[in-house]
Amino acid sequence: MKKIVYITVLIGSLLFASEQDFHEDEVKEADCLILKDENSIICKYTSPRQMEDKEVIFEWINPNGETTRKRTMVIPAGHGSVYDFRYISGRLKGVWTFRVFDEQDSVSTTFELN
Repeated sequence: MKKIVYITVLIGSLLFASEQDFHEDEVKEADCLILKDENSIICKYTSPRQMEDKEVIFEWINPNGETTRKRTMVIPAGHGSVYDFRYISGRLKGVWTFRVFDEQDSVSTTFELN
């Protein structure tokens, strides 16, 4: 009888833990990393995993408010993120915006080039 109770508690706690992990992964966010030694800006968009391919639109907006790149990207089925990158050289100095359109949602982040 004790074994049944232990097994039930163990299974219940594992199910609860996996459900929590699933819900934590539901956040949509964008983040950019500047790698000066590699002359690169890498931006990543993270969203909940889905069982089918999903299209998102990336926009790179310069400090003057102009969209310098608009790109449709596909997040493959079962994946939760997609990346885009650009070179630093040739970019305007100042605060840039990286924005992602995911269905009716929009997520953005900013970074500064000096």
